[in-house]
Amino acid sequence: MESNFNPITGTLPAEVPLPKAPLVRVITQVRFPLIVSIEKPDFIAPFQEALRGVYPVLRQERTKGIVFNVQGIRPATSAVTWRFKDVDAKWHVSLAPDFVALETTSYSSRKDFFDRLSVVVNALEKHFEPKVVDRIGVRYIDRLVGPALGEIQKLIRPHMLGILGTAAAGNVEQMINESIFAAQPTGEMILLRHGRVPKDATVDPAAIDPINEPSWILDIDMFRSGSREFRAQEITDQARSYAERIYTFFRWAVSDDFLRHFGGKV
Repeated sequence: MESNFNPITGTLPAEVPLPKAPLVRVITQVRFPLIVSIEKPDFIAPFQEALRGVYPVLRQERTKGIVFNVQGIRPATSAVTWRFKDVDAKWHVSLAPDFVALETTSYSSRKDFFDRLSVVVNALEKHFEPKVVDRIGVRYIDRLVGPALGEIQKLIRPHMLGILGTAAAGNVEQMINESIFAAQPTGEMILLRHGRVPKDATVDPAAIDPINEPSWILDIDMFRSGSREFRAQEITDQARSYAERIYTFFRWAVSDDFLRHFGGKV
């Protein structure tokens, strides 16, 4: 891509499949107003049956929060989240009273991921009938390690490297850049985080596991907040369009050498 290309408004590039892609996690989350019955086992059973053929492992998690106020710190009401997993624990569906999420560490294609999301969101619409969606978000996280990290100046475009593109790169222990882009006039936001992470460290424990070597991450999150009518098909289509725009950012960030390095045919 040319240096003057704008990834927010530019034409979506043709997808180049990467057989050895360094994509470590993909997450989509749909938030909605509180539905208390989701916490109750009797109400969750039909939703489970809709997913059990693909996600047969179900665990109930109860989380406890804390509230800070003028009286000090006090426990908050605990919340139940239902965790559905496939047998290999590479695909997860999380259902809580105010959100549903799909995530994977074994992404194969955009079509597969959003076909799965469609099943999840349609099951939610059928069995719990949320009337409003408050937020839709899609997030892709790539991570370079080992030889790829050593060739980062070749694989990542100069505008993404900053200090890592200079002679001082070998002395950088940690460097994280964060930018927020507004996709006007539609109201979507794009959060872009990228940079070098030391061994045994993470910038987000919930999504990026610490590993025993340094790495470089590219974390792109597109979302839209604001209440509107809950329609399963529209939600899936919107999330898919976010993935396409995220891919545009990805291609804006990486070089053709990156695509070749991870098995792509340019």
